Amino acid sequence: MRVSRVSLSGGLALLAAIAVPLAAQERERYLGVERYLDYETVDRPVASPDGRAVVYVRRSIDRLRDRWESALWIVDRDGRRNRFLARGSEPVWSPRGDRIAYLAPADSGPPQVFVIYPGGGGEPTQLTRGVTSPGNLRWAPDGAEIGFTARVPVPPRWQVALPAPPAGATWTPAPRLVERLGYKADRVGLFDPGYLHVFAVAATGGVPRDLTPGAWGVGQTSNGLPGRVGWEWMPDRSAIVVEANDAADAERQYRRSDIFLVDLASGERRRLTDGAGYWIDPHPSPNGRLIAYRGFAATRDSYRAHELYTLRTDGREPPKPLAQDLDRTPTDLDWAGNNGRFYFVAEDRGTQNLWEVSTGGDAKQLTTGTHVLSSPSIADNTVFAVRTHFHRPPDLVRVSLRRPSDLVTIVDVNDDVLRDVPLGEVEEIRYPSSGGAMVQGWIVKPPFFELGKQYPLILEIHGGPHGMYSVGFDFYWQVLAASGFVVLYTNPRGSTGYGSAFGNAIDKAYPGVDYDDLMAGVDTVLGRGYVDSTSMFVGGCSGGGILTTWVIGHTTRFRAATVRCPITNWISGIGTSDIPLFGANFFERPFWEDPTRWLEQSPISYAGRIATPTLLMTGDEDLRTPMGQTEELYTALKLRDVPVAMLRFAGEAHGTTSRPSNWMRTATYVMAWYRRWLRGDPSS
Repeated sequence: MRVSRVSLSGGLALLAAIAVPLAAQERERYLGVERYLDYETVDRPVASPDGRAVVYVRRSIDRLRDRWESALWIVDRDGRRNRFLARGSEPVWSPRGDRIAYLAPADSGPPQVFVIYPGGGGEPTQLTRGVTSPGNLRWAPDGAEIGFTARVPVPPRWQVALPAPPAGATWTPAPRLVERLGYKADRVGLFDPGYLHVFAVAATGGVPRDLTPGAWGVGQTSNGLPGRVGWEWMPDRSAIVVEANDAADAERQYRRSDIFLVDLASGERRRLTDGAGYWIDPHPSPNGRLIAYRGFAATRDSYRAHELYTLRTDGREPPKPLAQDLDRTPTDLDWAGNNGRFYFVAEDRGTQNLWEVSTGGDAKQLTTGTHVLSSPSIADNTVFAVRTHFHRPPDLVRVSLRRPSDLVTIVDVNDDVLRDVPLGEVEEIRYPSSGGAMVQGWIVKPPFFELGKQYPLILEIHGGPHGMYSVGFDFYWQVLAASGFVVLYTNPRGSTGYGSAFGNAIDKAYPGVDYDDLMAGVDTVLGRGYVDSTSMFVGGCSGGGILTTWVIGHTTRFRAATVRCPITNWISGIGTSDIPLFGANFFERPFWEDPTRWLEQSPISYAGRIATPTLLMTGDEDLRTPMGQTEELYTALKLRDVPVAMLRFAGEAHGTTSRPSNWMRTATYVMAWYRRWLRGDPSS
């Protein structure tokens, strides 16, 4: 394919030539990036113990400080009296339902643990000060303490003696010693030599005490990864149960975790799981006799759907597998006050619904529908959860366990944003690919779509690679559709939500058959007759950036591409990404023994074939797919005289959209780049 040179000046001005064939005042009816500033989300609903009220996290955009703000709101179970409670996140009710613990910004430093009385009774009380990265809050069963995880620094094991600096001198800080692999905890690429421990602080405040002291850490490695960590108090408060990796060589054990019981009186920890594996998310039953958890036995597969288990805390019986025919990963486990049954949600072919499983092993799906149901909280035979689907952003809903088919919306925070805004129709497609695989995808059409006309196509590729596009609302896709594009998004092999075999199909060959699935999806949409085959575009971030680079290195059918936050070179990526063992899991042998496969699977190896005009976009603080990976591809394309531009997004870690202004920039630059290389007018 021959491409012409076009100046990069005035890229944003190209949006003036938007594809909507309507007058300016009429175009305002459709969804544009400016409406994003009014967009809100809801998350983490938590029901009070009596089920009469729900506290949840409501996120909105602070336009002046260009960031998302989180606040706690509380609503009655029937949707009435929806009101603001406090600034903060991660709410947890006390056992009696009279207090709520949560995280909130402190006067200085990181967020800290606070407590508030939802029925009134004073200002919020700050319980901790100066704690590093607190999270994963849990009330003790008697309400006397609040447990949380926090990082504990490890002093360097190797120090050298230097002369003391002169009085008043300012010397360069000492180097940070790195002796083991670990999560890069800061944004300058340094490894954090700390552990993640569980602490407890009195509900009235005081000095936190370390419940898991020593040179080990909770979480999925001994270092402790950020994010949610599975741990819970035992009902009698004599112990806690945690997920952790206690292996001496934990840094080399990718995806290794066990379930431990930690006695709070003696500090003794006892491993409850037996055999190498990835066992996480422990939840003790209300009577403390059983622990439900999930995971899988040790494997070198790149993907495995998690399995459900229970084990006896006294160790008298081996772990018992549950829901053995599920072949989907269960999350958000909750006993809901019943020792014989517990609940979870599971991804399945783009949807997510609520399931019930008995300790006898049987599981059944309780809710159905083309939606994504997440973050369930159960009280008084009622589930409160977040629900989203094609045309509805996340809302707070109520589901009766007695009549799970009845879903009632009790909080809708975006009615004012989307009211009377035409949205693009979303159509599901299923199509065959190589090797007999059946692949699922969706098409978003412009809201003014007309049969008989042809439109440009955007293929959007998800990251992971073990992830799943869902049927939930996506502001970005609807903005692209409103600007005149048909948007195609699919779940190629490697995606979650379709079972272990489907997800593991790219093992030791990534990218691979997922490319076949993407191209088969494009061919399927072309067969509908409303896409201009000469005006097709492709883009994606993270794993989607990897695959986008692979796509343009293997075909010239796309007019332009946007490669966002990619790994382009597996060999250089393994030592510079913040998860250095991730790439290694796709290869049988380390590259120093045989680099052949590493080079064959690196998208940069096919830079000599790329002729597609390419826009590269990466955050300047990205540690997952470091900027150097983008720069390698930029340099290769520049040397080959392929039209290329690179955007370095300020203040972005992984991705380019955490800041609201950068979300709008991402969408606007993508559309401007595609419009620059568009052949023909979709409105003609």
